[in-house]
Amino acid sequence: MIIKVEDTSAMRLDLYLAAQLPELTRSRIQSLLKSGDILLNEQSVKPKVSVSTGDTIRVHIPEPAPAEAQPQQIPIEVLHEDEEIIVLNKASGMVVHPANGNEDGTLVNALLHHCHGQLAGIGGVQRPGIVHRLDKDTSGCIVVAKTDAAHQSLVNQFAQRETSKQYLTVVEGCPNLEEDTIFTNIGRHPVNRLKMAVVNPGSGKSAITDYRVLGHDESKESSLILCDIHTGRTHQIRVHMLHLGCPILGDPIYAKPQRQKSQPGRLMLHARHLELTHPVSGKRMKFSAPIPQEYQPWAEQFLP
Repeated sequence: MIIKVEDTSAMRLDLYLAAQLPELTRSRIQSLLKSGDILLNEQSVKPKVSVSTGDTIRVHIPEPAPAEAQPQQIPIEVLHEDEEIIVLNKASGMVVHPANGNEDGTLVNALLHHCHGQLAGIGGVQRPGIVHRLDKDTSGCIVVAKTDAAHQSLVNQFAQRETSKQYLTVVEGCPNLEEDTIFTNIGRHPVNRLKMAVVNPGSGKSAITDYRVLGHDESKESSLILCDIHTGRTHQIRVHMLHLGCPILGDPIYAKPQRQKSQPGRLMLHARHLELTHPVSGKRMKFSAPIPQEYQPWAEQFLP
């Protein structure tokens, strides 16, 4: 679609298009500008640039991505599988479910292939069976429901804090206390909406993390820490470690990896253990994900 700008005084491009294309929201227009699907005079520009009479705007609206996630043959590491649940060691760099910018290549795509489509439907067509999430760059234990009954049971267990989740992380520096409980509220960062932050009581949601320093390597200016989380807030451990003044190594959002002395090449956060009650048998089960190779310089020193 090509729009010729006629008889207009200087106006922001996104505002002009919002008036010309009422079927598109302003945020959608800004997204199309960012992706290069809208060009002003054949140039990629920012939403705030002004348009003038005689300008040419080229608009391309991509076909919507399929609403339903598709099976893909992607390697996964299964820690446990039965008729009701599957527990995996998610690789660092793998997104859990499809979303804008990550329409395929996700854990869900891999599971649909592995389980031949037999996942709980409660999570919806893009998140079948998903009960909880790990950040893209976090590795380790994650459980997925294969039946609707299992999904409901696991959701309730996570909501009632009846599961146990333990993480290994390597941070910059060393906390002042060798072990402690961090109890804060976490909410959206007041300036950068892509980040979370510790916020004042009365806003955000409560977040509780127990941590214990397993060892500090002065030569690497970093520490291996064990974290038990009692709540599941977005980026909880990443925010709490930053709150201690010890951001996680390799964290592209809450640290400056290029300035850290140790640069392992990934976010050093690993879901080591997950404990839950089996939805059908009622048996208490504990799963452990192997320690990633990037952890070996610290694990060899500080893990039994």
